[in-house]
Amino acid sequence: MKGIERVYKFLEEAQVYYLATMDGDQPRVRAFGSVLLYDGKLYIQTGKIKPVSHQIASNPKVEICAFMGGKWLRVAGVLANDDNRDVKVAMLEKLPVLKGMYSPDDGNMQMLYFTKAVATFSSFTEAPETIEF
Repeated sequence: MKGIERVYKFLEEAQVYYLATMDGDQPRVRAFGSVLLYDGKLYIQTGKIKPVSHQIASNPKVEICAFMGGKWLRVAGVLANDDNRDVKVAMLEKLPVLKGMYSPDDGNMQMLYFTKAVATFSSFTEAPETIEF
């Protein structure tokens, strides 16, 4: 299994991860659950009208963290916007609950993928493992 696939699988199984952004000089952290591996890229989803979208536009450097089974994963990287309708449809098919809030053509649904990402798997009992993608 490729590194990015291991990262995706962990995030899928954890179901919830926490996304950290910067709001000026104030860090902001919030729970997320949307994650998609599409065309070899790791995507997250939000709404363009949300403060998190504006924070990412101002500073696309982010970090996510998920915890599961005594292990945690941190992914630090830069997010890039992707307005490709196909990736939006793929996310909505994967997570139909989002259809109540978003559609691929609403002008609000935002798909972001990691570039220059460094993922670190950690635990209290094993040496950290780092994957770059």
